[in-house]
Amino acid sequence: MPVKVKMIAYNPFIPADADASGIPIAIFKYEVTNTTNQNISVAISGNIRNFIGMDGQKNTSNWKKDVVPVGAKNNLNKYLKSDDLQGIYMFSNGVAKNASNWGTMALSTPDKNVTYRTSGVGNAWQRTMLDFWDDFSADGLLVEKKEVADENPMASLATKRTIAAGATEVFTFYFSWHFPNRKDWNDGKQTIGNYYTTRYKDAWEVLSKEVANLPKLTEKSLQFVKAFVSSDYAPQVKEAALFNLSTLRSQTVFRTPDGKMFGWEGVMDRVGSCYGSCTHVWNYEQATPFLFGSLAKTMREVEFGYALRKNGHMGFRVYLPLKKDPEKASLSVAAADGQMGTIMKFYRDWQLSGDDSFLKKYWKKVKSALGFAWVKGGWDADKDGVMEGAQHNTMDVEYFGANPQMQLWYLGALKAAEKMAKAMNDKKFANKCNRLFKKGSDWTDKNLFNGSYYEHKIELPKSKNDIAKGLVAGMGSKKLKDPDYQLSKGCLVDQLVGQYMASILGLGYLVKKENIQKTLQSILKYNARDNMFDYFNNMRSYMMGDEKGLVMASWPKGGRPKVPFPYWGETMTGFEYTAAVGMLYEGLEKEGLGVIQNIRDRYQGNRRSPFDEAECGRHYARAMASWAAVLAQSGFHYSGVDKKIQFTEKAGKYFWSNGFEIGEEIIIPDLGKNVVRKLRFDGILIEKDDVRPKLPKNSVIDVFYGSGEPLK
Repeated sequence: MPVKVKMIAYNPFIPADADASGIPIAIFKYEVTNTTNQNISVAISGNIRNFIGMDGQKNTSNWKKDVVPVGAKNNLNKYLKSDDLQGIYMFSNGVAKNASNWGTMALSTPDKNVTYRTSGVGNAWQRTMLDFWDDFSADGLLVEKKEVADENPMASLATKRTIAAGATEVFTFYFSWHFPNRKDWNDGKQTIGNYYTTRYKDAWEVLSKEVANLPKLTEKSLQFVKAFVSSDYAPQVKEAALFNLSTLRSQTVFRTPDGKMFGWEGVMDRVGSCYGSCTHVWNYEQATPFLFGSLAKTMREVEFGYALRKNGHMGFRVYLPLKKDPEKASLSVAAADGQMGTIMKFYRDWQLSGDDSFLKKYWKKVKSALGFAWVKGGWDADKDGVMEGAQHNTMDVEYFGANPQMQLWYLGALKAAEKMAKAMNDKKFANKCNRLFKKGSDWTDKNLFNGSYYEHKIELPKSKNDIAKGLVAGMGSKKLKDPDYQLSKGCLVDQLVGQYMASILGLGYLVKKENIQKTLQSILKYNARDNMFDYFNNMRSYMMGDEKGLVMASWPKGGRPKVPFPYWGETMTGFEYTAAVGMLYEGLEKEGLGVIQNIRDRYQGNRRSPFDEAECGRHYARAMASWAAVLAQSGFHYSGVDKKIQFTEKAGKYFWSNGFEIGEEIIIPDLGKNVVRKLRFDGILIEKDDVRPKLPKNSVIDVFYGSGEPLK
């Protein structure tokens, strides 16, 4: 070929600007370099069928029994032109206008020398493509086909220009969409809508409103990416954190017309996977709060405003449409890890936002959510700081008795609640949380730590009547005397997940530091595998052959239940990240980076998509726990409440973000012991001595480094 072609494809993605990052547009730029010493003509064509109505709700099968989507009906394409772009507008006159798969799309370009086709010949024996190719390949131009031969006609757009010898030209295409009728995620009978469609009337208006803004939005997106990739984070940390952000632009995430953010756990080929902004899954991810803090706050508003009953029961999945009175709403059961983690998330989002009114508004509900642990037959009915009751959790079953996974979430929630109570001058509740935390932490080290790691002490209720209402989901064991699906003496990969969250939030140690470090070493010793050739896994295979990773559980001391919790033999990245991040926080940098590298080696593109770390669905939300490795390596802590920002003492340049602003931190050790800092705050270079006056209003006042001492 006489040319070299590079494609650049992206959406606007600007931390702290959710609207700009949610524009329904994909930008495709083709950089074409003429590698000859002569001028040449180059044409590029974009083609897409008008697939409105064909979202997989209705299917047929061909003679091979392949599933073939159907549903297009009287779909039409129309050529449109304005001052700054031209292209094909796609709509449907046959698909019901209240259907979820009804909407509009547009394929366009800012180029002037454009030819197009709004349709093609019939597609028998793939004739449409042949007819297009004969037309386009003859001279790089397209001849309009006015007849509509298919219900889903092909839209074709071509642009042609002459490229001088050795020169490079950029060909740009835009694809936009507008589908306003999102249905509820329960039975799909009610229209919920999409936030982005409230900003535009159709797909063409997306272009007419936003194309002029794209240079600025592109520049800001690139500023973010360049600042991040030029930071001194480990390469595997940068890749894991950055690549998993694609989930925020996938169908896993959406916003309702009022701007609130919701999330599936992931997405299947044709449907969302596991509805409800599942608390025990979304507990793990850190990308949303540290990049889009305003969106994270809306998730807390939903959890505490619509999913919490007066007695403190929080459904771990929320139904749509939202109902103002949770007492009358259908709620899922309460998940022990999900509910305790949500309390910690509330503390995090209050700290990052510095919004005291947010805490004041929801404080009683936060107290209620924690207090639900103490109801009769509840998780900690005897109020001893230890969760012994029936605990539904992210393994989709109930654990009976104290175990590290739920216990550390509980201890973290107690610590977070104590700090919030003090801020609210609720001394009595703060003292109660402190007392329970100390008692529970001490008990955990004495009773669950076996010298190598923390294990599960099974404790059974006498009868079903001893279990509070709303704690059992029905997916776990049906036997109370000898329940299936327990962890027992197993070494769980994310047994320290509560400590993972506490470290991110700056809450300190939940149990003894030395036990945490020993446990992390044990997870590496007992759960790490160099290959899967001789390993039996009766569930899903996310790691195969010669791949390396951490399996969910091992039983090095014996005692594996005959029927352990369902996912015991799997390997899932979101859980692995909690262990890796824990290692980074505890100074086991080589080990933690090794775990992350093993994950990224499995997702290099030759076996799996680098942008799609799967679990129960693609683009799985839990995998965005990868962002926590950025926090661990930089030692970043931010409090908008106390007006403090803290970093590591290790020399380097570190990108940072708090959900509302982004910046860079540069640490340069002097010849002595002093640490010199420069903060780049939203493009403003701030010298150490000028920190106070130059930072934006209501942001940082005091800068701290690793030891916790203020910058002088």
